[in-house]
Amino acid sequence: MLTQRVELPVGQATLAGDLVVPRTAATVVLFAHGSGSSRHSPRNRAIARTLQDHGLGTLLLDLLTRQEERADALSAAYRFDVPMLGRRLVTAVDWLGEHPATARLAVGLFGASTGAAAALQAAAQRPERVRAVVSRGGRPDLAGAALEQVRAPVLMIVGGRDGTVLALNRAAAARITTPHRIAVVPGAGHLFEELGSLEQVAALTAAWFREVNGTGVF
Repeated sequence: MLTQRVELPVGQATLAGDLVVPRTAATVVLFAHGSGSSRHSPRNRAIARTLQDHGLGTLLLDLLTRQEERADALSAAYRFDVPMLGRRLVTAVDWLGEHPATARLAVGLFGASTGAAAALQAAAQRPERVRAVVSRGGRPDLAGAALEQVRAPVLMIVGGRDGTVLALNRAAAARITTPHRIAVVPGAGHLFEELGSLEQVAALTAAWFREVNGTGVF
């Protein structure tokens, strides 16, 4: 298994990431963190470990530099800049296509909160590379016109007690033309902190991405 700390140049910025690629991996999943979070998110790291256990590669990536994170913590100036986050994800998708360990692998995107909107925008811009998208407690509604342009199948996972976000996901789903599904985790809130809820998210996510390899399910 390859485990590597990576740095991705994006314009004037350099983004830090943690890449893990099991020896038999056919897919690598790029994580887009949500509002005020980073690649150190315990929820995303737990899901990444489950994906690795299922033979999937993962790239946990900071979409903001440390300086941007500090500014965002004070003003929330970056977390809702979905076009910028989407552009950075596109750069990361392209980087995965050039890295020796991932160049031959299919790419999936996993987005949480506002990261889900950025993931959908990146999927719309790289339809030939991105094979599937998963949103966890996401804001796909913030993806704008990209919703109609996405060609990858989309899974939206929402907590049953996260009523506002569930409504936003249903509205976004009505605009998605590619195969898609909303999976509701009963009794879970926005952060899936309830006992067993995050494990359900991880299992749903692993099952969705394992279909990336052309089984025809989608």
